[in-house]
Amino acid sequence: MESRPTAEVRPLVVYGPASLLYDFGSHHPLTPRRFGPGIDLLRAVGADRFLEPPEAPDRALERIHDPDYLATVRLLSEYPEAGPMAGFAPGSDDPPFYRMHEAAATVAGGSLAAMERILAGEVLHAFHPGGGLHHAMPSRASGFCIYNDAALAVASARDAGHRVMYVDLDVHHGDGVEAAFWHDPEVLTVSFHETGHTLFPGTGFVDDCGGDGARGSAVNVPLEPGTSDTSWLEAVETVVPALAEAFHPTILVTQHGSDSHAFDPLAHLHVTTAAMSRAARLLDEIAHRHAAGRWLATGGGGYDVYRVVPRVWALVWLAQAHRPAPDVTPDTWRHHWYPDAALHHQGPPPELMIDPPGMVPPEPVHVSAHNLATARRSLECALRLRDRSDAA
Repeated sequence: MESRPTAEVRPLVVYGPASLLYDFGSHHPLTPRRFGPGIDLLRAVGADRFLEPPEAPDRALERIHDPDYLATVRLLSEYPEAGPMAGFAPGSDDPPFYRMHEAAATVAGGSLAAMERILAGEVLHAFHPGGGLHHAMPSRASGFCIYNDAALAVASARDAGHRVMYVDLDVHHGDGVEAAFWHDPEVLTVSFHETGHTLFPGTGFVDDCGGDGARGSAVNVPLEPGTSDTSWLEAVETVVPALAEAFHPTILVTQHGSDSHAFDPLAHLHVTTAAMSRAARLLDEIAHRHAAGRWLATGGGGYDVYRVVPRVWALVWLAQAHRPAPDVTPDTWRHHWYPDAALHHQGPPPELMIDPPGMVPPEPVHVSAHNLATARRSLECALRLRDRSDAA
């Protein structure tokens, strides 16, 4: 196992005023309001190294996205009323808005800039809270995602010669990243998500294992509604270390969507910040054991703006900083954001950083059994297929 750096790790946080530009409107679930309480709590727990996200140029975006799609996004950025096209439509998951190309290219640029600094050896760990837009496809928007910053960051690492392990903890299947590297055996995509039988995007099943020449390089662990910490965390702890040991990644990219949380309004899992914190610390261990510490984390989804998103972001940063999580959130933070939370009918901001035991109902036995069987099947399938691929 590689030794950790002797100096304190100071993770780089990608955030600046431009992060607020990604805004589908006041009634959309993915709101830039999350940056207020989220960044405030990050600063309160010690984050002090920030990078303003730059706008990615077209040539960088075209590593994943089709030029015609970029032209469509630019058109709709100037004329949102131009009509439904390329996954955009008023009232949909992805309603067009003015300057959306600049907003989305800035999210992409943030993850690319963070990856650039990791590849240059300037930082070991970086965290882009506004990143992780994992549903965007080469030629269409999907699931609140315009440009796929996570896939672009993975591609940047691949172009630098790295073997990339991508781990997606969002409640929704990381379909866009998986699709981008479906045929690349040097990228391992691993997604833990609510089953596509009950949740968008309706994909990500155990038998979806990668394309020709890359069988076993896509791993999916679809989980049942009602899943809580018990089997969610056991699935992560069963699958991720074993895959890392077999794959030998040289860099780690992760997506920490907090929409798996029990309070999230858009899904049906009952995970708490206790399991999410442990998962982030496990990923830190994986990064140091296998990838010389190189780790880019992204924030992904999460729609409980005051109770969940800020704490999950803080716990990811604390894992990257190798600092213990405080027992409670700061009084000043809670008092400052209490009125805003009440105004938007979410809250109040919680006192405890780690959710207490017993906060959610016990996980049904049949859910636990199904999830653990699924996790073992996914792992065995991936390892078997990779062994066959290596032998060939």
